[in-house]
Amino acid sequence: MDDAKKAVEAGVDGVDLVIGTSSFLREYSHGKSMAMIQKTALEVIEYLKGQNVEVRFSSEDSFRSDLVDILALYKAVDGAGVHRVGIADTVGGATPRMVYDLVRTLRGVVGCDIECHFHDDTGCSVANAHSALEAGATHVDTSVLGIGERNGITPLGAFMARMVVTAPEYTKSKYNLKELKALETLVADAVQINIPFNNPITGFCAFTHKAGIHAKAILANPSTYEILDPEIFGLSRYVSINSRITGWNAVRSRADQLGLAMTDDQVKEVTVKIKQMADIRPLAIDDTDSILRSFHLELQNA
Repeated sequence: MDDAKKAVEAGVDGVDLVIGTSSFLREYSHGKSMAMIQKTALEVIEYLKGQNVEVRFSSEDSFRSDLVDILALYKAVDGAGVHRVGIADTVGGATPRMVYDLVRTLRGVVGCDIECHFHDDTGCSVANAHSALEAGATHVDTSVLGIGERNGITPLGAFMARMVVTAPEYTKSKYNLKELKALETLVADAVQINIPFNNPITGFCAFTHKAGIHAKAILANPSTYEILDPEIFGLSRYVSINSRITGWNAVRSRADQLGLAMTDDQVKEVTVKIKQMADIRPLAIDDTDSILRSFHLELQNA
Protein backbone atom coordinates (compact mmCIF):
# COMPACT_ATOMS: atom_id res chain seq x y z
CA MET A 1 0.00 0.00 0.00
CA ASP A 2 2.83 2.41 0.81
CA ASP A 3 4.34 1.88 -2.64
CA ALA A 4 0.99 2.44 -4.32
CA LYS A 5 0.52 5.71 -2.43
CA LYS A 6 3.99 6.90 -3.43
CA ALA A 7 3.21 6.07 -7.06
CA VAL A 8 0.02 8.10 -6.96
CA GLU A 9 1.84 11.02 -5.30
CA ALA A 10 4.35 10.92 -8.16
CA GLY A 11 1.55 11.55 -10.63
CA VAL A 12 1.48 8.28 -12.55
CA ASP A 13 -1.34 7.34 -14.89
CA GLY A 14 -1.34 3.68 -13.90
CA VAL A 15 0.01 1.25 -11.34
CA ASP A 16 1.14 -2.31 -11.98
CA LEU A 17 0.73 -4.74 -9.08
CA VAL A 18 2.86 -7.88 -9.31
CA ILE A 19 3.51 -10.71 -6.90
CA GLY A 20 4.84 -14.24 -7.19
CA THR A 21 2.15 -16.92 -6.86
CA SER A 22 4.13 -20.12 -7.38
CA SER A 23 5.08 -22.24 -4.39
CA PHE A 24 8.74 -21.45 -5.13
CA LEU A 25 8.28 -17.69 -4.84
CA ARG A 26 5.80 -17.81 -1.99
CA GLU A 27 8.23 -19.89 0.07
CA TYR A 28 11.58 -18.40 -0.91
CA SER A 29 10.75 -14.83 -2.02
CA HIS A 30 8.02 -13.03 -0.09
CA GLY A 31 6.57 -15.68 2.26
CA LYS A 32 2.90 -14.75 1.78
CA SER A 33 0.01 -17.19 1.50
CA MET A 34 -2.51 -17.02 -1.34
CA ALA A 35 -5.12 -15.74 1.12
CA MET A 36 -2.80 -12.92 2.21
CA ILE A 37 -1.94 -12.10 -1.43
CA GLN A 38 -5.61 -11.76 -2.36
CA LYS A 39 -6.48 -9.72 0.74
CA THR A 40 -3.63 -7.27 0.16
CA ALA A 41 -4.28 -7.03 -3.59
CA LEU A 42 -7.94 -6.14 -3.08
CA GLU A 43 -7.06 -3.47 -0.52
CA VAL A 44 -4.53 -1.82 -2.83
CA ILE A 45 -6.81 -2.09 -5.86
CA GLU A 46 -9.64 -0.44 -3.96
CA TYR A 47 -7.35 2.45 -3.01
CA LEU A 48 -6.02 2.89 -6.55
CA LYS A 49 -9.46 2.76 -8.11
CA GLY A 50 -10.41 5.61 -5.80
CA GLN A 51 -7.47 7.61 -7.16
CA ASN A 52 -8.68 7.27 -10.77
CA VAL A 53 -5.53 5.61 -12.10
CA GLU A 54 -5.32 2.57 -14.32
CA VAL A 55 -4.65 -0.66 -12.44
CA ARG A 56 -3.03 -3.86 -13.68
CA PHE A 57 -2.58 -6.99 -11.57
CA SER A 58 -0.20 -9.77 -12.54
CA SER A 59 0.94 -12.99 -10.99
CA GLU A 60 4.61 -13.86 -11.34
CA ASP A 61 5.75 -17.37 -12.26
CA SER A 62 2.19 -18.06 -13.39
CA PHE A 63 2.89 -21.34 -15.15
CA ARG A 64 4.33 -22.95 -12.02
CA SER A 65 1.45 -21.71 -9.89
CA ASP A 66 -1.56 -23.77 -8.86
CA LEU A 67 -4.24 -23.24 -11.52
CA VAL A 68 -7.16 -23.15 -9.07
CA ASP A 69 -5.32 -20.65 -6.86
CA ILE A 70 -4.47 -18.16 -9.58
CA LEU A 71 -7.85 -18.38 -11.33
CA ALA A 72 -9.56 -17.58 -8.04
CA LEU A 73 -7.16 -14.68 -7.54
CA TYR A 74 -7.70 -13.32 -11.06
CA LYS A 75 -11.48 -13.60 -10.68
CA ALA A 76 -11.31 -11.63 -7.44
CA VAL A 77 -9.18 -8.79 -8.83
CA ASP A 78 -11.29 -8.64 -12.00
CA GLY A 79 -14.34 -8.26 -9.81
CA ALA A 80 -12.55 -5.46 -7.97
CA GLY A 81 -12.28 -3.56 -11.25
CA VAL A 82 -8.70 -3.89 -12.51
CA HIS A 83 -8.26 -2.77 -16.09
CA ARG A 84 -5.91 -5.61 -16.97
CA VAL A 85 -4.60 -8.86 -15.55
CA GLY A 86 -1.25 -10.34 -16.49
CA ILE A 87 0.32 -13.78 -16.67
CA ALA A 88 4.06 -14.27 -16.68
CA ASP A 89 6.33 -17.10 -17.76
CA THR A 90 9.00 -15.81 -15.42
CA VAL A 91 11.48 -18.65 -15.91
CA GLY A 92 10.81 -19.30 -19.60
CA GLY A 93 9.58 -22.86 -19.14
CA ALA A 94 6.16 -22.63 -20.78
CA THR A 95 5.27 -24.12 -24.16
CA PRO A 96 2.84 -22.64 -26.72
CA ARG A 97 0.24 -25.28 -25.81
CA MET A 98 0.53 -24.47 -22.10
CA VAL A 99 0.14 -20.77 -22.89
CA TYR A 100 -2.90 -21.31 -25.08
CA ASP A 101 -4.62 -23.46 -22.47
CA LEU A 102 -4.00 -21.03 -19.60
CA VAL A 103 -4.97 -17.88 -21.51
CA ARG A 104 -8.05 -19.54 -22.97
CA THR A 105 -9.13 -20.65 -19.50
CA LEU A 106 -8.42 -17.22 -18.03
CA ARG A 107 -10.40 -15.57 -20.83
CA GLY A 108 -13.44 -17.45 -19.57
CA VAL A 109 -12.88 -16.20 -16.01
CA VAL A 110 -12.17 -12.47 -16.44
CA GLY A 111 -13.71 -9.78 -18.61
CA CYS A 112 -10.79 -7.33 -18.49
CA ASP A 113 -7.75 -7.19 -20.78
CA ILE A 114 -5.12 -9.92 -20.52
CA GLU A 115 -1.42 -9.10 -20.77
CA CYS A 116 1.34 -11.70 -21.20
CA HIS A 117 5.03 -11.64 -20.32
CA PHE A 118 7.27 -14.39 -21.68
CA HIS A 119 10.94 -15.02 -20.94
CA ASP A 120 13.06 -16.68 -23.61
CA ASP A 121 15.18 -19.15 -21.65
CA THR A 122 14.07 -22.04 -23.86
CA GLY A 123 13.58 -20.05 -27.07
CA CYS A 124 9.77 -20.11 -26.96
CA SER A 125 8.93 -16.47 -26.21
CA VAL A 126 7.75 -15.49 -29.71
CA ALA A 127 5.76 -18.70 -30.20
CA ASN A 128 4.28 -18.32 -26.73
CA ALA A 129 3.28 -14.71 -27.42
CA HIS A 130 1.59 -15.74 -30.65
CA SER A 131 -0.30 -18.54 -28.90
CA ALA A 132 -1.41 -16.10 -26.23
CA LEU A 133 -2.99 -13.82 -28.84
CA GLU A 134 -4.69 -16.78 -30.48
CA ALA A 135 -6.19 -17.70 -27.11
CA GLY A 136 -7.57 -14.23 -26.41
CA ALA A 137 -4.79 -12.16 -24.85
CA THR A 138 -4.88 -8.45 -25.67
CA HIS A 139 -1.33 -7.33 -24.82
CA VAL A 140 2.19 -8.77 -25.10
CA ASP A 141 5.28 -7.43 -23.34
CA THR A 142 8.26 -6.98 -25.67
CA SER A 143 11.63 -5.28 -25.57
CA VAL A 144 14.02 -4.19 -28.31
CA LEU A 145 16.26 -7.16 -29.18
CA GLY A 146 14.53 -9.03 -26.35
CA ILE A 147 16.87 -7.46 -23.79
CA GLY A 148 15.95 -8.43 -20.24
CA GLU A 149 16.83 -10.72 -17.34
CA ARG A 150 18.92 -13.74 -18.39
CA ASN A 151 17.91 -14.57 -21.99
CA GLY A 152 15.43 -11.70 -22.02
CA ILE A 153 11.79 -11.58 -23.08
CA THR A 154 9.84 -11.59 -26.36
CA PRO A 155 11.93 -9.55 -28.83
CA LEU A 156 10.02 -6.80 -30.60
CA GLY A 157 11.56 -7.43 -34.04
CA ALA A 158 11.02 -11.18 -34.10
CA PHE A 159 7.47 -10.71 -32.85
CA MET A 160 6.82 -8.18 -35.63
CA ALA A 161 8.12 -10.74 -38.13
CA ARG A 162 5.61 -13.28 -36.81
CA MET A 163 2.78 -10.74 -36.83
CA VAL A 164 3.48 -9.57 -40.39
CA VAL A 165 2.79 -13.13 -41.50
CA THR A 166 -0.18 -13.68 -39.18
CA ALA A 167 -1.96 -10.32 -39.51
CA PRO A 168 -0.19 -8.41 -42.29
CA GLU A 169 -2.58 -5.52 -42.87
CA TYR A 170 -3.11 -4.81 -39.17
CA THR A 171 0.62 -4.95 -38.40
CA LYS A 172 1.69 -2.83 -41.38
CA SER A 173 -0.89 -0.14 -40.61
CA LYS A 174 -0.30 -0.02 -36.85
CA TYR A 175 3.52 0.00 -36.80
CA ASN A 176 6.16 1.94 -38.72
CA LEU A 177 8.07 -1.19 -39.64
CA LYS A 178 10.73 0.66 -41.63
CA GLU A 179 12.04 2.15 -38.37
CA LEU A 180 12.80 -1.26 -36.85
CA LYS A 181 16.35 -1.47 -38.19
CA ALA A 182 17.23 2.02 -36.94
CA LEU A 183 15.65 1.31 -33.54
CA GLU A 184 17.50 -1.95 -33.01
CA THR A 185 20.78 -0.40 -34.16
CA LEU A 186 20.27 2.52 -31.76
CA VAL A 187 19.68 0.22 -28.79
CA ALA A 188 22.48 -2.20 -29.75
CA ASP A 189 24.95 0.71 -29.96
CA ALA A 190 23.73 2.21 -26.67
CA VAL A 191 24.25 -1.01 -24.71
CA GLN A 192 27.33 -2.05 -26.71
CA ILE A 193 26.15 -5.35 -28.14
CA ASN A 194 26.00 -6.72 -31.66
CA ILE A 195 22.73 -7.52 -33.43
CA PRO A 196 22.92 -11.34 -33.88
CA PHE A 197 23.75 -12.41 -37.44
CA ASN A 198 20.58 -14.55 -37.56
CA ASN A 199 18.30 -12.01 -35.90
CA PRO A 200 14.89 -11.98 -37.62
CA ILE A 201 14.60 -9.10 -40.10
CA THR A 202 17.64 -7.08 -39.03
CA GLY A 203 20.37 -9.73 -38.81
CA PHE A 204 22.79 -9.37 -41.73
CA CYS A 205 21.86 -12.85 -42.95
CA ALA A 206 18.09 -12.34 -42.72
CA PHE A 207 17.53 -11.73 -46.43
CA THR A 208 20.78 -13.20 -47.78
CA HIS A 209 20.65 -16.15 -50.16
CA LYS A 210 23.71 -18.24 -50.99
CA ALA A 211 22.83 -21.77 -52.08
CA GLY A 212 22.43 -22.18 -55.83
CA ILE A 213 19.00 -23.79 -55.65
CA HIS A 214 17.76 -20.95 -53.46
CA ALA A 215 19.27 -18.22 -55.58
CA LYS A 216 17.76 -19.51 -58.82
CA ALA A 217 14.26 -19.60 -57.36
CA ILE A 218 14.62 -16.26 -55.53
CA LEU A 219 15.65 -14.51 -58.73
CA ALA A 220 12.57 -15.91 -60.46
CA ASN A 221 10.12 -15.31 -57.59
CA PRO A 222 11.26 -14.10 -54.13
CA SER A 223 8.30 -15.73 -52.37
CA THR A 224 9.77 -19.16 -53.12
CA TYR A 225 12.23 -18.82 -50.23
CA GLU A 226 11.06 -15.69 -48.39
CA ILE A 227 8.04 -15.60 -46.10
CA LEU A 228 8.78 -11.92 -45.40
CA ASP A 229 9.19 -9.16 -47.99
CA PRO A 230 12.27 -7.12 -46.99
CA GLU A 231 10.78 -4.00 -48.59
CA ILE A 232 8.12 -3.91 -45.85
CA PHE A 233 10.94 -3.13 -43.42
CA GLY A 234 12.79 -0.78 -45.76
CA LEU A 235 15.42 -3.44 -46.45
CA SER A 236 16.54 -5.38 -49.52
CA ARG A 237 17.52 -8.96 -50.23
CA TYR A 238 21.04 -9.96 -51.17
CA VAL A 239 21.88 -12.90 -53.41
CA SER A 240 25.45 -13.82 -52.52
CA ILE A 241 27.89 -14.94 -55.20
CA ASN A 242 30.88 -15.00 -52.86
CA SER A 243 30.75 -18.53 -51.50
CA ARG A 244 31.66 -22.08 -52.47
CA ILE A 245 27.94 -22.94 -52.70
CA THR A 246 27.21 -20.15 -55.19
CA GLY A 247 24.98 -21.12 -58.10
CA TRP A 248 25.52 -20.01 -61.68
CA ASN A 249 22.11 -18.34 -61.91
CA ALA A 250 23.16 -15.88 -59.21
CA VAL A 251 26.43 -15.25 -61.03
CA ARG A 252 24.45 -14.70 -64.25
CA SER A 253 22.34 -12.08 -62.46
CA ARG A 254 25.44 -10.24 -61.20
CA ALA A 255 27.09 -10.35 -64.63
CA ASP A 256 23.98 -8.82 -66.14
CA GLN A 257 24.03 -6.08 -63.48
CA LEU A 258 27.63 -5.32 -64.46
CA GLY A 259 26.79 -5.33 -68.16
CA LEU A 260 29.01 -8.31 -68.95
CA ALA A 261 27.57 -10.31 -71.83
CA MET A 262 28.28 -14.05 -71.48
CA THR A 263 26.69 -17.29 -72.59
CA ASP A 264 25.31 -19.76 -70.05
CA ASP A 265 28.32 -22.01 -70.55
CA GLN A 266 30.68 -19.10 -69.95
CA VAL A 267 28.81 -18.10 -66.78
CA LYS A 268 29.06 -21.68 -65.54
CA GLU A 269 32.79 -21.66 -66.23
CA VAL A 270 33.43 -18.46 -64.30
CA THR A 271 31.18 -19.74 -61.49
CA VAL A 272 33.58 -22.66 -61.04
CA LYS A 273 36.44 -20.15 -60.67
CA ILE A 274 34.54 -18.16 -58.04
CA LYS A 275 33.69 -21.30 -56.06
CA GLN A 276 37.31 -22.47 -56.19
CA MET A 277 38.58 -19.11 -54.94
CA ALA A 278 35.95 -19.03 -52.18
CA ASP A 279 37.27 -22.39 -50.99
CA ILE A 280 40.70 -20.82 -50.53
CA ARG A 281 39.75 -17.56 -48.79
CA PRO A 282 36.72 -15.41 -47.99
CA LEU A 283 35.55 -13.27 -50.89
CA ALA A 284 34.03 -9.81 -50.87
CA ILE A 285 31.74 -8.58 -53.62
CA ASP A 286 34.66 -6.59 -55.08
CA ASP A 287 36.63 -9.84 -55.37
CA THR A 288 33.92 -11.63 -57.31
CA ASP A 289 33.33 -8.59 -59.49
CA SER A 290 37.05 -8.57 -60.32
CA ILE A 291 36.92 -12.27 -61.24
CA LEU A 292 33.91 -11.63 -63.48
CA ARG A 293 35.50 -8.65 -65.21
CA SER A 294 38.82 -10.41 -65.70
CA PHE A 295 37.11 -13.47 -67.16
CA HIS A 296 35.01 -11.30 -69.46
CA LEU A 297 38.13 -9.45 -70.63
CA GLU A 298 39.82 -12.77 -71.41
CA LEU A 299 36.80 -13.74 -73.49
CA GLN A 300 37.00 -10.50 -75.43
CA ASN A 301 40.73 -10.85 -76.02
CA ALA A 302 40.26 -14.43 -77.16
